Amino acid sequence: MEIFTDHDGEVVLKKYSPIGEIATVAKDYTDSLYHTLGHISCICDRDMVVSASGSPKRELWEKPLSGEMEQAMANRQALRLNAASGAKLIPLTNEDTASQYTAQVMAPILSDGEVIGAVVLLSREAGAVMDDVAFKVAETTAAIVGKQMEQ
Repeated sequence: MEIFTDHDGEVVLKKYSPIGEIATVAKDYTDSLYHTLGHISCICDRDMVVSASGSPKRELWEKPLSGEMEQAMANRQALRLNAASGAKLIPLTNEDTASQYTAQVMAPILSDGEVIGAVVLLSREAGAVMDDVAFKVAETTAAIVGKQMEQ
C-alpha cells in the first residue's frame, strides 16, 4: 500500500505495484519488443497493464486484467497460443474478448520467487502465429525485468 498526499493535501491510499515503479523502463521494453517483433507488446503487474506498445494507449494502458489472465499468471507457466492451431486465447483485460486476437504469448515475471506481473505479446493479424523467437524473447524479457525488480 502506498500512502501519499495529492495537490489538495488529501491523503491518497494506492495499491503498491513493484512494476509500476519502473513504468518508464517498462515503456522502453514494450517499445523495443514492438519494433523488433511487430506484435502488440505489454508489461502488466498482477492487476493491470502498466505499459503497452503497438496499439492505441487508451485501449490497454492501465486497464484491469481479466480473471483468466490473472489465473494464467498465477500458474507461473509461459503460454504460447495460436488461434490458427485451434488454441483458445485468453482475454488480456476485462474489456477484451479472446476472439479479437489471433496469437498470444504470456511470460510471467518472477521476482524473489513471486509472480509480480507478465510480459504479453498479442497479434490481431489473420493467420498470425507466435513462433519460438517471440516466445523466447518474451521469456527473456520477463526474466530481465524480474531480476531488475530484485535489485
